[in-house]
Amino acid sequence: MLFFMLLSKKNLFASAALSFALLLGGCSPNATSVVDSGTYTGKVVEVEPEKTEIYVQTQEGKLELYFTDETQLTRNGKPVDFSELSKGDSVKVKVEKVGKRLDPIAVKIKP
Repeated sequence: MLFFMLLSKKNLFASAALSFALLLGGCSPNATSVVDSGTYTGKVVEVEPEKTEIYVQTQEGKLELYFTDETQLTRNGKPVDFSELSKGDSVKVKVEKVGKRLDPIAVKIKP
């Protein structure tokens, strides 16, 4: 009987430890946010040219944005190439939420 009581306490502890680990994993500093469609302002924290992808830190969270052929990228009101984006740039992004994905409609590099 004592054996089963100890066994069940170990299982309880193991379950609690696993739950805590999963909770911490969900709070990863690399986690990204899915926000509603709209316009957001933030800073580019990462640029991945080979994927035409950027990560933008906003007040609402970290947004992961994959550019499409329709994404309009501008600086001072003029179209620019994706290579113009750099880590640290201030940007204003207009996104459309599609399921759990954010499609960037327009990205304006701010002066």
